[in-house]
Amino acid sequence: MKLVNITQRIDTDRAVQARLVLPFEMRQRSRLRAQLDTGEEVGLILERGTLLRGGDCLLADDDRVVEVVAAAEQVSVVEADDPWQLARAAYHLGNRHISLQVGNGWLRYLHDHVLDEMVRGLGFTVTCKLLPFEPEAGAYAHAGAGNSHHHSFVLRANHPHAHD
Repeated sequence: MKLVNITQRIDTDRAVQARLVLPFEMRQRSRLRAQLDTGEEVGLILERGTLLRGGDCLLADDDRVVEVVAAAEQVSVVEADDPWQLARAAYHLGNRHISLQVGNGWLRYLHDHVLDEMVRGLGFTVTCKLLPFEPEAGAYAHAGAGNSHHHSFVLRANHPHAHD
């Protein structure tokens, strides 16, 4: 049986024929082998730098529409009623150059016990949950690498100096 390749992201009203469930790490790759929810193996061959989001539609070379689903993964969640306190936690996490999803009254990052302890040391409660992780690509991501309908963002930097 020939391997079906998925080669482009599309905007469509066509019915979805299959789903591709991937964690955030895998949704950042433009080349990989994966399995559809049907168990069928496919090759993902997208433009380099493509970032897939839950809800994106892809076109397979056999003309099927495949929906991307953000897999539930182990994340740490910080919640605060005070937006100033939440901004403080976001600042400290952002200084660690991690991908960070920000929502109304909460922060979410891929689970890391060292970061959890740092945030607890700042006076916050951290809970571990199994949820989809959907950080934005960031201000410097190339055009088309994310969808504007997501209301979260990444605090990430890539610069050559050290932090104390």
